[in-house]
Amino acid sequence: MLKTRDLTLDRLFEPVFAPVNLEVKAGELWLLSGANGRGKTTLIRLLAGLLTPSTGTVALCSGVSYLGHQLGVKDDLTVAENLRFYSALAGTEPETVGAAIERLGLRGLEQQAARTLSAGQRKRCALARLLLHPQPLWLLDEPYANLDADGIDQVDELIREQLARGGACVLSTHGALRPASLPYQELALQAPVYVP
Repeated sequence: MLKTRDLTLDRLFEPVFAPVNLEVKAGELWLLSGANGRGKTTLIRLLAGLLTPSTGTVALCSGVSYLGHQLGVKDDLTVAENLRFYSALAGTEPETVGAAIERLGLRGLEQQAARTLSAGQRKRCALARLLLHPQPLWLLDEPYANLDADGIDQVDELIREQLARGGACVLSTHGALRPASLPYQELALQAPVYVP
């Protein structure tokens, strides 16, 4: 579904991380780990095609859903309006919006303006988009951030279902927030090796 070869990105004329060689197959979950500032978000953005690599290549063999730090939730729209708008862009059936609202624990918040939501509720609203436009490959940048224990369990269940239907997922995280009861492979980003 995704393959990289010697992938790097330079910032201020220096690579952010050592070259990455990664192959993601159907049914696989990959966890990107590393210290703060090691380049996890940068790598996710490279994989999503939002950044151009300095060296190396990214080959995608499937459609991608990307969820980054900027959640793409419009403050002036309600939860329902945000999800109906995204559903219309994705060309999915309108009734899927109600199911996504229910699934992500947003029932009762449908008519609330997004600007009034807590950080966790905004994250749930963004995660609901994964249900509205299913893609074979998910690229999730810190999907557990700002979620309570129930929200973290919901993310794991969404990923479990994604893998069961033959999809794949690459996610970044730091600290103790890791997929629970899900098998995963880990790519620990390394500092670049400087040769004098």
